Amino acid sequence: MFPSNHQFSGQPRALAVVETTTTSIQVDLNEASLVSRDEVQNGGFSEAKSIMESSEKLQDDLRTLGMKIKQHEDSLKLLRNQKNKLDDTILDMQVKLGKYHSSSLPVVNKDESHLQSEHETTEQILRHEKSAAGILCQLKAHHGSQASHLTLTKDVLGVVATLGKVDDENLSRIFSEYLGVQTMLAVVCNTFEGVKALETFNQDGCIDKTSGLHGLAASIGRSLDGRFIVICLENLRPYAGDFVAEDRQRRLDLLKPRLPNGECPPGFLGFAVNMINVDSSNLSFVTASGEGLRETLFYNLFSHLQVYQTRAEMFRALPCISEGAVSLDGGMIRSNGVFSLGSREEVDVRFPKTSTMLEELESYSETEKQMIEMRWQKEKLEEDIKRELALLNTAKFNFERKKQDFVKFLAQSSTYATQHQFQAGRR
Repeated sequence: MFPSNHQFSGQPRALAVVETTTTSIQVDLNEASLVSRDEVQNGGFSEAKSIMESSEKLQDDLRTLGMKIKQHEDSLKLLRNQKNKLDDTILDMQVKLGKYHSSSLPVVNKDESHLQSEHETTEQILRHEKSAAGILCQLKAHHGSQASHLTLTKDVLGVVATLGKVDDENLSRIFSEYLGVQTMLAVVCNTFEGVKALETFNQDGCIDKTSGLHGLAASIGRSLDGRFIVICLENLRPYAGDFVAEDRQRRLDLLKPRLPNGECPPGFLGFAVNMINVDSSNLSFVTASGEGLRETLFYNLFSHLQVYQTRAEMFRALPCISEGAVSLDGGMIRSNGVFSLGSREEVDVRFPKTSTMLEELESYSETEKQMIEMRWQKEKLEEDIKRELALLNTAKFNFERKKQDFVKFLAQSSTYATQHQFQAGRR
């Protein structure tokens, strides 16, 4: 888009001016025609004919100029639509590149061997041995795939921490801290029937320690202490919008934040819900109503949470943040007006990291080349828009001048007709 100090008049208003003016021309032309007929009836045939010809020529000129204005307005609309689409594409590429470059920020340990893996995430969960998540992981570790066929656990998809992956250690730390350990350890069920199977009650309304997860814990020599969170996918309100086209991960097509000048805030990397990678084994999962994990589980956990490169960039983008934000250097905004300050909390259960760095590097190199080409196309479109706007302004100026000529002509014709009628009356 153009700089913020370069304002354009609205196209609908410009078109309305042309249509309104053309209507007034038709009315004025009818008046001129009436004058001409009066002249014919009074013997002023040559004068009336001259008035009619001049009126028709002026009207034709105005119509031609009006059509030119409409053509330039349509061209401007088309060019601006093309530029807006190009802006969105460039922004998507910037987000993709930003996620890659975010891995260069300081982390606790840059050694690849210490990056969070699925095995490490499972080990972290198992350390919470008295949690529901820890007991379910123990069951899976001892019984493998057979665990998923048990009546108690067949509706359980897994634990939040195991159902998504992220691109780098920074994202793993900040997302885990944002959600907190209790949510990272939350058990995810498909239906409410699955939720009810995890915990039953006796006739007195007390928890039955011999059934559900409590009974399972006792059978392996463990005890389930305190409360635990269970998320039921079929009871969540899913995302109802569109998805990013041709994206195997089915990322959500969320409206990107924009500054008043139309540009994306510097440092914006994307939405947290779209920066979670769902394993191929879970991509095919859908609820009874047809929704996947991203539009149910992760959308309800993160909603429109924005991710920025630095805390300073996040704070500068405050007018664009409506539902919270985090930054890779530890900044956190929970919601509008609610800030998390102080030292970072090291949550001991984190999302595992994807292991596709080489493929990502090749993909990002290609993205950088494409973005250079896209920016060149954007510059060319901006020049085309400036040129088309100049042509539109010239056409409007010529239209106004011609309109003034026509109004002046009508005034002169009316004066002539009045004088001629007066003279005819005297005769």
